[in-house]
Amino acid sequence: MSEKKRFIGELISEFFAVAIIILFGDGVAAMYSLYDPSPYKTAYWGVCIVWGLGVTVAIYATGAISGTHANPAITMALALFRGFSWKKVLPYMGAQVLGGFAGATLVYLLYNPVIDHYNMTHHLTRAIDGGSAGVFFTHPGDFVTVSHAFVDELVLTAVLVFGIFAITCQYNTQAPQANSSALIIGLLVATIGASCGYLDAWAINPARDFGPRLFCFFAGWGSSALPAPGSYWWVPIAAPMIGGPIGGGIYHYVLRPFMPNYMASPAMQGVNPAEPVLVVANEPASVVSNRAS
Repeated sequence: MSEKKRFIGELISEFFAVAIIILFGDGVAAMYSLYDPSPYKTAYWGVCIVWGLGVTVAIYATGAISGTHANPAITMALALFRGFSWKKVLPYMGAQVLGGFAGATLVYLLYNPVIDHYNMTHHLTRAIDGGSAGVFFTHPGDFVTVSHAFVDELVLTAVLVFGIFAITCQYNTQAPQANSSALIIGLLVATIGASCGYLDAWAINPARDFGPRLFCFFAGWGSSALPAPGSYWWVPIAAPMIGGPIGGGIYHYVLRPFMPNYMASPAMQGVNPAEPVLVVANEPASVVSNRAS
């Protein structure tokens, strides 16, 4: 396979990965928000699990092709600390945002009549009141200001990337083996949501928020989506892009050097060994090494 064809496949893979996550994640948000009684109002952990399993499914579907970054903050952290090619960073991010847009489109296709009924019943409009907007994109929760939400998103994304780096570290003997890492990463996402999701709906992913937000801007939500009340739209983009590299850097420089296997690795002799970009892919080591170069 040519390098160009492989790269196109990686972009398609990233597109589908985020679309899958949004299809399941925004779908369960619709179940949570639009129905009365909601099947999840007294079982919020179920919402978190669905988001996490959406990530797991996306990894199993696309991990062997692109590594399933599915998140611009992760792509940036991998470029900074795990040798991911800088020339692929912006194309990956673009594919991820487009995947978020496509996933939101599918959820809208499924739930459009329910959204309209909910808004009509509660005397809400899309553009003025932002009716049902929480199905698609995030906003600060009760008692949370925009500035505080920025801090929340930065910290939670740092936790996410720190956890992913630990789960996929080839020197971490306690990390899950083979392809079970996909399930553990999904549980990590679910755990972040279960512990802090009410603060600001735990975007922790610029593509997860901006892709659906962009769709909603064109689908009738207008200024409720962009720039959003309090001009909030930039927070789920900027904060994760800062927090992700912070979390990756903390693991890479503070914890990873003390892994017993790392102490005896070629890295200690100045060699940069091939380390999995994100998830363990079913590929020859040479392919993984080329991808990281």
